[in-house]
Amino acid sequence: MRDLDLDLLRAFVAVADAGSFTAAADMVGRSQSAVSQKIRRLEELIGYPIFDRTSRSLALTGAGGQLLIGARRLLDLNDDVIRSLQAPQTKGRLRVGICEDFVPLQLSRLLARFLRLHPGVQLDVNTSLTHDLLREFEAGHLDLVIATKEFKARGRIIWREPMVWFAASDFRLDLDRPLPLVLLRPPCSYRDLMFTTLDGARQAWVTACTVSSLTGVQAAVAGGLGITLLGRSFVQEGMQIIDVPEHWPPLPMTEIVVLGDDVAEKALVQPLLEFLIDGMRMPSAMTFASTHAAS
Repeated sequence: MRDLDLDLLRAFVAVADAGSFTAAADMVGRSQSAVSQKIRRLEELIGYPIFDRTSRSLALTGAGGQLLIGARRLLDLNDDVIRSLQAPQTKGRLRVGICEDFVPLQLSRLLARFLRLHPGVQLDVNTSLTHDLLREFEAGHLDLVIATKEFKARGRIIWREPMVWFAASDFRLDLDRPLPLVLLRPPCSYRDLMFTTLDGARQAWVTACTVSSLTGVQAAVAGGLGITLLGRSFVQEGMQIIDVPEHWPPLPMTEIVVLGDDVAEKALVQPLLEFLIDGMRMPSAMTFASTHAAS
């Protein structure tokens, strides 16, 4: 039996997650040519191509999709073993509020892995929209909050991500008709940004659907109800990032901040933040499979 090289697998997962060799090179701290060479070596090792490459897109082959599942498991196990040897044995209880924007596709898996590494830590986790978490934090019901910065200009920034327009894979952008929007209930910074962007572009729009959670937004978009605006990591299989006209106002980065880390128990907070940020650097978003609609 052949042994899989973890270094090659890490480059492979980075390309799959980032959606391009250039972006993956930045993630793993290597040149683009070095990453390409690692992918070629991995393909030679397993005997199958793992990416379908065109000038416009990069997608996993059948063998690549199967390998990605196993690669994540192997890398998780390797990283957990290293962390378990390095991490101090901390104990205590931490009440954490985490907004739905943060690691939307991996949060449950990451928290389960963290608790396996730190069995003495009790996490009381509240996942909700940012304005709800801030209210709980101000009331003293949460020790730590990880939230979007747009709602309040405070907190320490721990993550930035591009914002994108996206819709179902079969959605076609028709600028001659009002744009159907999938919205979160107010107050919502994403909702406000959609309105100001479209008003600035003089683009007509209608409310197609209003929901109360980010998972609800994803479900409505995947079902074909309309288009929305969120961080890039919310784009899943069956969705596409929309290329909008150049005259539309540019979108800002969405920023994730942490509040309470300066007063909460650092022995509990620091390992949790480091673990979650490491997980965010290797998101499992399906952006590598996204296509672009003609504008």
